[in-house]
Amino acid sequence: MKLFSVKPSLKEIIWGGKKLMELYPDSVSMANIAEAWVLSGHKDGHSVVRNGEYAGRTLEETIKSMGPECLGTKAEGLTEFPLLIKLIDAKDKLSVQVHPDNAYAREFENSNGKTEAWFVLDAEEDACIVYGFNRDITKEEFKDRIKNGSLSEVLNTVKVKRGDVIYLPSGTVHAIGSGILLAEVQQSSNLTYRVYDYDRIDKNGCKRELHIDKAVEVANTAKAEANFEPEGERSEICGGCKTLLKKSEYFTMELIEVESRTEEYATEESFTSFLVLEGSGAVGCGGEVMPVKRGDSIFIPACKDKIALAGRLKLLKTTL
Repeated sequence: MKLFSVKPSLKEIIWGGKKLMELYPDSVSMANIAEAWVLSGHKDGHSVVRNGEYAGRTLEETIKSMGPECLGTKAEGLTEFPLLIKLIDAKDKLSVQVHPDNAYAREFENSNGKTEAWFVLDAEEDACIVYGFNRDITKEEFKDRIKNGSLSEVLNTVKVKRGDVIYLPSGTVHAIGSGILLAEVQQSSNLTYRVYDYDRIDKNGCKRELHIDKAVEVANTAKAEANFEPEGERSEICGGCKTLLKKSEYFTMELIEVESRTEEYATEESFTSFLVLEGSGAVGCGGEVMPVKRGDSIFIPACKDKIALAGRLKLLKTTL
């Protein structure tokens, strides 16, 4: 089996919207879908395989049954699935937050750190994100401003638009603003330190927990330099176009635009993930062909084979 369709884990959160609900019928009882974890081996939200001999089993269980080699040589030595891929619909703004790096998270939280990247799929006019600080500050000033309510004065608030790529190394203070739909690729971690949540009340009538001391400890307080252009140029390939969005030490993200039919290649170095962002068509590998549409998530274990892509599709391709 070389081609798996994966069912997402859906998350209802105070700031979520309804743009993803049409994609996932399982959401009928939910007030919103803030996040769809479309490829996840994380304990807080497992993706589930839809097809083949592993149908109904979690991605984590499937990988254990197939053996660690299905993740590829770049994953050698890892004890868990290394990435978490999401769709995020922010009807309201997210909390101002920060994630620790691997060293801190593993020492104090028994978790991976979290470096992530966002690919903006849609953004309302004047939609903004918080991306670090607008000048160098000290950790003492950071903590003081959190406590006295003046943090917004030093946050770097930047407008974003469809097609922007935002890379967020661990330690970057950030927040998604309202009116933004995006795809996120990150290390497999659900560790977040909130520093400000706009005094919102959740469905239980409580304010969400803040983690000020830890956030101050792990934050990079230098002035942020924002460049939201894709890392590579959009280039023509047979049957479509391809753009390198971001290549980091943890993952590589590419946008594949299929206009008729094209080919990609699976390798023994890494598994391959395809998230269908727009359109419909089919994905084929190893003699198997699967119809796909917007919102579908496809997992291809590490192997040496051609991947056929057909139809009119925009795909987020992710590998290690």
